[in-house]
Amino acid sequence: MELSATTTIRTSRSELYEFWRRLENLPTFMAHLDEVRSEGDRTSHWTASAPFDRTVHWQAEIVTEMPGERIEWASVGDADVPNRGSVTFADAPDGRSTEIHVHLTYDIPGGELGKAVAKYFGEEPHQQLDDDLRRLKQVIETGEVVRSDGAPWGKRARKEFPQHPAQPLSPEELAKGADV
Repeated sequence: MELSATTTIRTSRSELYEFWRRLENLPTFMAHLDEVRSEGDRTSHWTASAPFDRTVHWQAEIVTEMPGERIEWASVGDADVPNRGSVTFADAPDGRSTEIHVHLTYDIPGGELGKAVAKYFGEEPHQQLDDDLRRLKQVIETGEVVRSDGAPWGKRARKEFPQHPAQPLSPEELAKGADV
């Protein structure tokens, strides 16, 4: 399975690169990542949720790094889901934003059958990557992932999808202030 996605985020290339390079930040916007733990300067341990309430683990190594521009990684050893990927950071034409380009390749357990079953149960990988980048944009630009009525508790609300469009606060919620 190969996936690619791109978005533009209103922040500097160096700030976005530094955020991504702190691998522990990735689960804040990647819905299926439960934990990424750095184990060295270029190595890390990843834990992710998979279809059918499974959890998968793998070790990864950064194989190429160009500070402020590009990071490439690959799973190593006996990964539950062998994978590789890259993220590229480029100045956007507006001079104030950064274009981020993500490319992922991974082996889905069960091959084509596994891919079909995952899609049937709502695990469309292309949409997941687009959603992850949308959440990254929100985290960087606003400091949090904007929650809607359909998923006010983030990852814990996966079973509540599909989300409803975000709505303005009601007069009662506005009256309660920041505690809402």
